Amino acid sequence: MSEKTTNEMSFLDHLEILRWHLVRAFASVFVFAILAFVFKGFVFDTIILAPSSPEFFTNAFLCSMAERLEMPLLCINQVTLSFQNINMSGQFTTHIWVSFVAGIVVAFPYIFWEFWRFIKPALYTKEVNHSRGAIFFASTLFTVGILFAYYIICPLSVHFLGTYQVSDKVENIVNLGSYISTITSIVLAGGIIFELPIFIYFLAKVGLVSSGFLQKYRKHSIVVALLMAAIITPPDIISQLLVCFPLIILYESGIIIAKRIEAKREAEMAD
Repeated sequence: MSEKTTNEMSFLDHLEILRWHLVRAFASVFVFAILAFVFKGFVFDTIILAPSSPEFFTNAFLCSMAERLEMPLLCINQVTLSFQNINMSGQFTTHIWVSFVAGIVVAFPYIFWEFWRFIKPALYTKEVNHSRGAIFFASTLFTVGILFAYYIICPLSVHFLGTYQVSDKVENIVNLGSYISTITSIVLAGGIIFELPIFIYFLAKVGLVSSGFLQKYRKHSIVVALLMAAIITPPDIISQLLVCFPLIILYESGIIIAKRIEAKREAEMAD
């Protein structure tokens, strides 16, 4: 097929190009998922199940801080949870699902690069120049979000949900699938939430979001951040602040980004 410019290409041509970008992105996920499936011991024992262990970095650190500050509530996950599998194929299907999620996490920079390659031809030269480093920043924010969710939110959530009791007569024996679902959901949500500045950047570029709009709902965003922190953390102020502050910082970063885009747009219109 002869090469065509973006303006000359038909809708079907665009779909064909998009299809190959999606194929390559899925292939990268598939490759990393196979690697995760093969090294299941490392994936499950060292990564997935670690937040429930007393030796996990966050758990050990908070317990040492609890001893120094004389705040026992900070010491979490000192009793190792018991996991059970009640479905015949439960562990196998869980193994496949975790491998797939691991493939998405590891392949994210390449997935975003394929997405960027698809939309890049539709951008003007100035827009491409202003968007340089988008892959790096998006990948960095996603990685930071994953690490934040894994090392901060996951152990706090595991402690709160794993030890919560409606009665002393009811023992918590956690289903493996439930635990895996909680951990993977939190980790993926953390990565996506930390992409907020990138989302705001693109929304501001197309005029769907303004700095005035974000400032107008700043108080609402703080309330939402506090509610999220209160839900997923133990009932102490330090744990809640550890979760709340990064969310507020991300929102404020989005306001700064929107202001810069508006300033550049006004400068271009003035020329």
